[in-house]
Amino acid sequence: VQLQASGGGLVQAGGSLRLSCAASGRPFSTYAVGWFRQAPGKEREFVSDLRWSTGSTYYADSVKGRFTISKDNAKNTVYLQMNSLKPEDTAVYYCVARSPSASVYGYWGHGTYVTVSS
Repeated sequence: VQLQASGGGLVQAGGSLRLSCAASGRPFSTYAVGWFRQAPGKEREFVSDLRWSTGSTYYADSVKGRFTISKDNAKNTVYLQMNSLKPEDTAVYYCVARSPSASVYGYWGHGTYVTVSS
């Protein structure tokens, strides 16, 4: 599975961005897919993920109520709608995928930069 993330950029606090992650190589079908982020000087952290087959979603407490993860089956693409952005959301965002038998995310895309100015 190859993952291609896009949609990052510079936005003012309170604004919105939508990240996209398109997969190639095989369909997500039974995978878990989602997003991690790494802020400058901090460790990488979980943001959100989605179980492709059931549509179940999970969020870090820091983004609940502001971020929404969704999917497009036909495009084999996952999205992260980010609203009410805060400067602390500034980070490199990584699209990730995990097969059903895996306990960790084994597929990582190149990061996309999100910068939120105050």
